[in-house]
Amino acid sequence: MSQVVQSRRIRAVDLAKRKAAGVKIIALTAYHAHTAGILDPHCDFILVGDSLGMVMHGMESTLPVTLEMMIVQAQAVIRGTSRALIVVDMPFGSYEASREQAFLNAARVLKETGAGAIKMEGGAKFADTVAFLVERGIPVMGHIGLTPQSVNTMGGFRVQGREADGEARLLADARAISEAGAFAIVMEGIVEPVARAIATAPGIAAATIGIGASTACDGQILVLEDMLGLSDRVPKFVKQFGSLRTQIEGAVAAYAEEVRAGRFPADEHTYPPA
Repeated sequence: MSQVVQSRRIRAVDLAKRKAAGVKIIALTAYHAHTAGILDPHCDFILVGDSLGMVMHGMESTLPVTLEMMIVQAQAVIRGTSRALIVVDMPFGSYEASREQAFLNAARVLKETGAGAIKMEGGAKFADTVAFLVERGIPVMGHIGLTPQSVNTMGGFRVQGREADGEARLLADARAISEAGAFAIVMEGIVEPVARAIATAPGIAAATIGIGASTACDGQILVLEDMLGLSDRVPKFVKQFGSLRTQIEGAVAAYAEEVRAGRFPADEHTYPPA
């Protein structure tokens, strides 16, 4: 009798194998079941990012996003996928107070969504929290450089690594998080030479995921709506691989015109009598 091989989701440990093999890691954000389903065959991991506050709800930053919002959208993404690792952002205020707070909220996210990992912002100062979570069975993805939850203390969305101690500070952050057990580190908005130095530094076991960083990173991630051309404004590091906003506007305009003219619905869109 032939043995049936059951497929399974990609796990956090699989990203480490991709790093070791030199295989680029592909990632995008998603917040809905239908878009996540489109991404699933192509992405190694899908991030349910707290960027949903800005993308979905029109917020000025990610700060107002709640844990409940993250859980609801992560549940939707899980329902729309079967292959990719699903990583969920820990929103502002859900992990900073203590290691115990971080564990309770991260455990809730994994239990209520079925996601395979969480992501939290911050460098060396959160290494102890990362280790605390990993030791208790929670896979952690780190996030250094431009950390949107720190927008108020950073003075805005500023590129990182240009200051005199930038490379040393960011490298120390990456090392601390990796040594604490993070399986991957998102590196956002970091000047290319510094990002490359971190991505190629020996001794960093965590996979490096660039967003406005270097091609030397082990993988790349973008906000889906940005790369599809749906966003009004995008950062310099975004390449728009589509122009869906224009297409959607055209389709909506055509629909409105046909309704006004009485051409829609036509006979083929209506039900005849039995």
